Amino acid sequence: MRLPVQLLRRKSDTHKGDYGHLLIIGGSPGLTGAVCLAAQSALRIGAGLVTVGIPESLNLIFEVKLTEVMSLPLSETSSYGISFKSFNKIKEFTPRIDALAIGVGAAKDPSTKRLILKVVEEIDKPKVVDADGINALADDLKVLKKRLNGLILTPHLGEFSRLVKRDIDFIKSNRKHLAKEFALRYNLILVLKGNKTLVTDGHKLFENTTGNPGMATAGMGDVLTGIIGGLVVQGLNLFEAAKIGVYLHGLAGDYAAKDKTQLSLIASHVIEYLPKAIKESS
Repeated sequence: MRLPVQLLRRKSDTHKGDYGHLLIIGGSPGLTGAVCLAAQSALRIGAGLVTVGIPESLNLIFEVKLTEVMSLPLSETSSYGISFKSFNKIKEFTPRIDALAIGVGAAKDPSTKRLILKVVEEIDKPKVVDADGINALADDLKVLKKRLNGLILTPHLGEFSRLVKRDIDFIKSNRKHLAKEFALRYNLILVLKGNKTLVTDGHKLFENTTGNPGMATAGMGDVLTGIIGGLVVQGLNLFEAAKIGVYLHGLAGDYAAKDKTQLSLIASHVIEYLPKAIKESS
């Protein structure tokens, strides 16, 4: 796959604001790595600025782990997840961003679920929704019809099963049809992750050919969310951002597996090998 020229050539007279600002909302005790992986992959794919919206008591952890990323400490629940009370602060921040990613490491606190649904429905920016963001939507799909802007959903088979109320075996036998049907019904981009990941807007369908079994490990989905979000803020339309993101994510995983082996492959290796994947696709 050849990458768009806008990703490969930058003007001499330019600055970080020209390459977009991604806000990543997520994080909870035990799941801080998810946000870190997403943020680092967004920067590595070329986003000019990345901010993480995280529970305020965990801010110091993120300040230490993320050198190039900014943080937005948010109100939290009694279990230290992000609270519904943080919505106004997020809304006030959104004029500064170009897109947001939500759900990585967010946990399943009821207050956090309410926040995710309100952000999806009312924040007028393109969004990438993954993990616990998808789980929140599975309980209230009507929000997908009310939202104000474009949306990319990135479920694995288990999450998609909760969205369409079908068992995984049935989905595997009908995945192209179900993916297109769901994307068309809710007017969104669906990335159905797995072997030969599918990307569809309900009309066009892309079946990915990169990636390997070594990528079946924790954090890979968080990296993909960051990559796609980083492409969206650089001005790609949502279908192209998802398609290119899935392809480069898998290709970086293939290059990493050659050096590290599939057995030893971890999510941060994909971030490490993204530059090679980009170079080989230029």
